[in-house]
Amino acid sequence: MQRVLSYELKKREEKQFARRYKRAAFPELKTLDEFRVDEQPSLGQRQLQQLRELMWLEQHYNLLFLGPPGVGKTHLAIGLGVEALNQGYSVSFVTMDQLLHLLKTQEISRNAQLRVNRIIRSDLVILDDLMFMALDRQEAHLFFQLINKLYGQASIILTSNKGPEDWGELLGDPAVTTAILDRILHRSEVIHLTGDSYRLKHRQTIFGNF
Repeated sequence: MQRVLSYELKKREEKQFARRYKRAAFPELKTLDEFRVDEQPSLGQRQLQQLRELMWLEQHYNLLFLGPPGVGKTHLAIGLGVEALNQGYSVSFVTMDQLLHLLKTQEISRNAQLRVNRIIRSDLVILDDLMFMALDRQEAHLFFQLINKLYGQASIILTSNKGPEDWGELLGDPAVTTAILDRILHRSEVIHLTGDSYRLKHRQTIFGNF
């Protein structure tokens, strides 16, 4: 009887995880165990373990992963998101361009409205490729409104190839920039990832098969 109950509990937990994973909308599955910390000179095994323990998430801290393309920012963000799912947290992953589209269409699209509401209710929100492109005035204000709703209610992981000191020129509005930075950086850990692009270093070629 105990074995049957344990099996049913395990199946229930697996279904709940699968449901949370689907809602998280990760572009692909990446785990922290797959993260090549040996190829990331600015992040040690001890620091990675501290991130894995999710104390920052319990205390509503934000994480900013900054660095050039290909150094593992998105992999690390997704890996921490999967770890959070494993520990029962709700997670939402969205790229900056996807987010702006959702925010601009939520008034006319029920699907967009549902997705935005799900993001707002998440324990952890991962914003990928932040400030990859310049925002117009409307987009900057919509982005501020979202950050304001998340402030103090959820943790945010941001990945960006530009540091906060460069966000002003992309947001355009100095007042909005200051307000966004104030809320994001108030309780945050900034991690600069360096090194060569992992994708270029380990690129595959069809000509190697001939």
